[in-house]
This record gives sequence, structure tokens and C-alpha cells, in this order.
Amino acid sequence: MADSSKTEKATPKKRRDERKKGNIFFSNDAVSVVVLLASFFALYVTAGLMVNQLYRFLRYCLGLAVGGDAGGEVPGQLSELVVQVLLTFVTAAGPIMAVALVAGIAATLFQTKMLLSAEPLKPKFSRISPLQGIKRLFSLRSIIEALKGLLKIGILLYLIYQFLMGVVDSFTKYLYTDLATAAAHLFQEGFQMVVQISIAFVVLAGADIFYQWWEYERQLRMSKQEIKEEFKQMEGDPQVKGRIKELQRKMAQSRMMQQVPGADVVIRNPTHYAVALRYHADSDQAPVVLAKGQDLIAARIVQIAEEHKIAVVENVPLARALYASTEVNREIPPEFYNAVAEVLVYLYRLNGTMK
Repeated sequence: MADSSKTEKATPKKRRDERKKGNIFFSNDAVSVVVLLASFFALYVTAGLMVNQLYRFLRYCLGLAVGGDAGGEVPGQLSELVVQVLLTFVTAAGPIMAVALVAGIAATLFQTKMLLSAEPLKPKFSRISPLQGIKRLFSLRSIIEALKGLLKIGILLYLIYQFLMGVVDSFTKYLYTDLATAAAHLFQEGFQMVVQISIAFVVLAGADIFYQWWEYERQLRMSKQEIKEEFKQMEGDPQVKGRIKELQRKMAQSRMMQQVPGADVVIRNPTHYAVALRYHADSDQAPVVLAKGQDLIAARIVQIAEEHKIAVVENVPLARALYASTEVNREIPPEFYNAVAEVLVYLYRLNGTMK
């Protein structure tokens, strides 16, 4: 039984870890039903071929029995009979077996999502421990599986009984019917029984899928303390922290670059530094830094500014000072008011506008 303190859904990391161990949501009944349906379908399609093969083989056996191959040596006839048996089995039952095999593999891989793990094959003491075996024997899962097995047997016996009761009256009529017609009628009745069995097993498989999913989710539940510990472990992992910081840095750069088209001026030294400033007299108390960067980022800021026809001014000491002393989306410090104001006034006079 699951711990009552485990009330939270499993985290993505817990699910990944359990998947690596081979602990996944899986329904054996679903695989069995898929194999059953595929086998019955293959049997229905290949029934004519199977009958022909069996008919040919029986004629061959009767030919041997009445001395159709008289004069042949017994060892030679025996070896030929073995070959005919194998050939008949392969041609008659081979397609059904192949379809069942493919259906079983496909249903399994579909549920496991192509998972191949050797973890369940590793020896564990708990698998041979008598105490653990007794616990598993009287666990909720074992009880449910036993009830499912009894239910399947009960449904199967009931449907077979109904089938026999339905055709028992027809047995005497078969005495006055040719063999082909009687066999066809009996096959049709049997096929209807198979359809009923398939429908019943499909319903049971659907219920089993729901139960297995519920049981799987219940086993994966975590306590709040486990979630906290997992978060601490992830935060303490240098690779994870580095990856998070890298993603945060890229996202911040992307947002910063999107703000460059809204700048009034970009102040740079020739290649190393660039700072994009905005100043709206009606809304800004002081010029605001929209973006700043060094080397490649600075070159990208200048490129975007030129694409949007934003003025780019070269001022080596001011660019260095602004880069070192300001933060993105913050106003510039008061000591830079005069220097930046001179640049803005120059640009406003050059453009003949005043924001």
C-alpha cells in the first residue's frame, strides 16, 4: 500500500527516473487482447487456406494408408511424412503465429514507448525474499489480479456454455447435411462465440488499463518533503544550475534585443561597448537603458539600431562608463545626465524634432 503521506503527483524528474528503472505504466491484458483480436482476424482471413492445407494433408495421409505409395521404403515414407507435417503446419498456422507475434510486439512497444531497459533483469534480494513474497501474495495488486483471472474464466465458461447450448440441437441435423455445409455452419456459430468473447475481453482490458494507470500513479506519488528534497538536489547540481543560468541569460538577451528598436540613441566606442538609451520627456524622468552589451552583443545592438535607423554615436569614455555603471531597464545615474543630455540635444537639433 502506498504511504498515506504521499499525496502529491510525481514530478517529471521522478517519472524519468522510474522510466529508466523500467517502472512504467503497462497493461498485460491490453497486450493479450490485441494478440487475441489479431489472431482471430488472421484466422478468419486465412481459414480457407488452412482448410485447403489440412485437406491436402489428409488426402496425402489417406494415400499412404491405402498404399498409394506402394513400393516405397518405410524410412523414406516416414521422412516424407515428417516434411509434409512441418510444411502443413507452417503454411496453415504460420500466418496466424506471425500476426500474433507482430501484434504482441507492437502492443508492448506502444505501451512502453519503445523503452528497452535491462534494469528489471538485474538480480534483487527482494524478489527471492520469502517475506517480500508473502507481502506481494496478499497485496492489493495480487488480489485484483486473482479476481480478474476468476472473472475471465467465469465469462469464458459462460460463453462456451451458451454456445454449446445453442448448437447442441443442431448436431442431429448435421446427420442429414453434407459435411461442407455442416462445417461452415459450425464455423459460423463458433465465430459468433469468438466475437462475444472478444467483446467481453476488450471491456475487461479497458477496465484493466484504467486500473493499471490508477495503480501506477498511486505508486509514483510523492510526499511534499520528497518534492522539496528533489528540488534541492536539482538546484545543487552544478550542471543543472549552469543550464538554468544559461537559459536565463539567453532569455534576458532576447528580451533586451527586442527593446533596441525603441531606443533614441546608441552610444558606443568603436567595437567593444554599446548602450541603447531611450528618453521620452513626457514619461521618463531621466534617460533609460534599454540594452547594453560588449563585443558580439554590442555589435548586434549596433546592427539592430542601424536596421531601424536609430542614431549611433561614438563616445568611447561615455560608452565605457555607462556600460560599467548602469543596469538594463533602469535610469542612468545623475552623474551622466549632462553628458547624455549633450548627445540627445545634438541629435534633436540634427533631426529638428523634440520628443
